[in-house]
Amino acid sequence: MALSGTSLADTGDKIFVGKGEQPAWLTLALANRHGLVTGATGTGKTVTLQVMAEGFARAGVPVFAADIKGDLSGIAEVGEPKDFIVKRASELGLTYQPDQFTTVFWDVFGEQGHPVRATVTEMGPLLLARMLDLNDVQEGVLNVAFRVADDNGLTLIDMKDLRALLDAIIPEAAKKSADGEEDPLASIRKAAQSFGNVTRATIGTIQRQLLVLENQGGTKFFGEPALSLQDFMRTDRDGRGMVNILVADKLLQNPRLYATFLLWMLSELFEELPEVGDLAKPKLVFFFDEAHLLFNDAPKALMDKIEQVVRLIRSKGVGVYFVTQNPLDVPDRVLGQMGNRVQHALRAFTPRDQKAVAAAAQTFRPNPKLDTAQVIMELGKGEALVSFLEGNGTPAMVERVLVRPPSARIGPVTPEERKAIMDASPVKGKYDTAIDAESAYEMLQKRIAGTAATAESSSGGVLGKIGDIAATIFGTNVRRGRLSTGQLIARNIARSVTDKVVGGAAADLGKEVGGSLGGSIGRSLVRGALGGLLRR
Repeated sequence: MALSGTSLADTGDKIFVGKGEQPAWLTLALANRHGLVTGATGTGKTVTLQVMAEGFARAGVPVFAADIKGDLSGIAEVGEPKDFIVKRASELGLTYQPDQFTTVFWDVFGEQGHPVRATVTEMGPLLLARMLDLNDVQEGVLNVAFRVADDNGLTLIDMKDLRALLDAIIPEAAKKSADGEEDPLASIRKAAQSFGNVTRATIGTIQRQLLVLENQGGTKFFGEPALSLQDFMRTDRDGRGMVNILVADKLLQNPRLYATFLLWMLSELFEELPEVGDLAKPKLVFFFDEAHLLFNDAPKALMDKIEQVVRLIRSKGVGVYFVTQNPLDVPDRVLGQMGNRVQHALRAFTPRDQKAVAAAAQTFRPNPKLDTAQVIMELGKGEALVSFLEGNGTPAMVERVLVRPPSARIGPVTPEERKAIMDASPVKGKYDTAIDAESAYEMLQKRIAGTAATAESSSGGVLGKIGDIAATIFGTNVRRGRLSTGQLIARNIARSVTDKVVGGAAADLGKEVGGSLGGSIGRSLVRGALGGLLRR
């Protein structure tokens, strides 16, 4: 144990967070009922988050946390027995023993951690519209674009795929190519118009919003290899949960991208993980810092989906902990799902602040020994009001506690330490090199250039005949009406394999087949609660 010598050290079924008149225990079996950590800047929220993350990791529960300021990265290094830490431990009757935790760093920009990528297809239209700040009409057109892509087997991997698709659905008058054939994209334009009026002006607006996102670094987020969330759910050789830290200082410069990205991760967990009910401990705990950004200006339709995901993800064994300044930052219908509460100090210098404090106090189960609203304003750094769920699943009475000190380092790691951690990472090399797989952009370019038909017929030698046989089996080398989704996927694979092998581009074959398999094979084109692609 990191803190030992008394009965207050973590046990196998609960985490010791702090002590007032009574010890504050977070029960692992109830940790998937979600939680909330609130308080003004500089009151100790990050330290509390680290204490909880250490407790979960010690219990074998993997952790994901966004690191806004860089301070949480110190969990990867051995703690230092500084005077104030040893004193705090002594005040709680604990013996301080330094510790450290296996940590994996992630970074959307790939600068201070392993790159985190998703494909545009997986992101889905609802979250992408939120990321692009589109209005209802523009979001509707984006939904049309995704539907056309899904129906035509056009995998959207990166930004150039989405741009190419948007260009392809711009309505144009029927036109002839140089050899007298119809516009090769006429069927795609017609399909888009069948879902409603898609105008050039609306497409132009979406394209401009994509440019804004690109200028903010969003292009680095979309691509392959896409993140496998199972890589978050690892334990180390000692059976401890790994701590996954998202480096978010630069990401937070675009609050909408930050909030949408974390919401996408949450929705992916919701869609991918099986139902498990109530476990002895969570499968994963997800800390969402600066949580108010998730709800700012969110339309009602999105709020409904967020509430649904938060409410139901508990049954997938995932605990979600929002970290923000004031509990009022979280809408009531989501706040009601947060069973485990930690409230650090709030400042009340104005009548408006005082109302916020009173409202925060009302979110706790009252304790007749405490004036909760008054105590919130009196709390010192490292103190908190705590109410965790008890054995029967009801909130305990609020208690004023002194939060235990972390056993790992408090404060950031150095660049040299970060590099050493990344070099020893269990996912080193898996995500570090981007793959430009064949996808919608290349497929549409082939249609425009008239090479798609050539790809189908270019069967040279034995390998070419194998491609023809595969195409015959799947029925993709026969011209007919609208192909099924399975036939479209198979056709694209057959084209990719035949074209690349016959051309002698062995390296490109691996790239394109890998990308096509990762982006299409085995998936039903069905979207989940937040519009992300369900993998079946």
